[in-house]
Amino acid sequence: MSLARFVARRIVVLVPTLFFVSVLIFSLQQLLPGDAALALAGEERDETAVAAIRARYHLDRPVVVQYAIWMGKVLRGDLGESLRSRLPVSELLASKLPVTLELAFASMLIALAIGIPAGVLSAARRGTVADLAANLVALSGLSVPHFWLGIMLILLFAVRLGWLPASGYVAPWENLGRNLTTILLPSIVLGTGVAGVMMRHTRGAMLQTLSADYVRTARAKSVPERLVILKHALRNALIPVITLGAIEFGRLLSGAVLTEQIFAIPGFGKLLVDGVFNRDYAVVQGVVLVSAGLYVLLNLLADVLYFVANPRLRG
Repeated sequence: MSLARFVARRIVVLVPTLFFVSVLIFSLQQLLPGDAALALAGEERDETAVAAIRARYHLDRPVVVQYAIWMGKVLRGDLGESLRSRLPVSELLASKLPVTLELAFASMLIALAIGIPAGVLSAARRGTVADLAANLVALSGLSVPHFWLGIMLILLFAVRLGWLPASGYVAPWENLGRNLTTILLPSIVLGTGVAGVMMRHTRGAMLQTLSADYVRTARAKSVPERLVILKHALRNALIPVITLGAIEFGRLLSGAVLTEQIFAIPGFGKLLVDGVFNRDYAVVQGVVLVSAGLYVLLNLLADVLYFVANPRLRG
């Protein structure tokens, strides 16, 4: 099967998926408590102002009509206007996307730096103290809640030691050093969780490849164990890990709500929470739709990488 045909088949599946996601997003939006028109009109509101707001934002129309209007605008690249700031949602998302991208990249680097070496070490030293320690680290990363770990890191490195800021964000083009200090703690919080997943998958893939015939043949030829592990086993074990990495990166891009709230990082997660609290329907819909779209596209990328890396799928 050619790569183009493989991608085309995946896209055929993804289009209806995105459609149902959009329906789900718009439907769940209706369950948010409160009335956006009343909240926007303020405390000293009158019926004329409320009616004008409802008419402007189509809140007086049936839900099906509201969805059709919204979807028509989305297909034209118009995600609507924020009820609070009156700014286009696309501009708000564009201003938050670089922050979320940086946080996701930094978290993924930490996850890869911890998860893959720990998984390789655990598989190569199966049944030893090193294997037990690596599994303990992985389970800790998977089990410890992000909000608790974030608070503990703030207490240690910001309050007690004073090495890092407790919260806030500085763009890299404003002050690179300050940017790295503000992004480090939230990246550790998110990266350790992903590292646990990466470690477990790397360990499982390594154990499977280490028992393969070509690995036993390499050992029979007296190839050094280090080369057997790094050159023969790890290269093939990384195929499913690459797929997992793309999926986990998509999850990080969807916004880490609790982590961004704790560290006051102005990314997708914080924008989503603020939109829910302010009953800013257009912002909530835009954040969730773009996040879902990014996640679906990265799943497609993961499938393509797996197809390219695994020659058996091209046969």
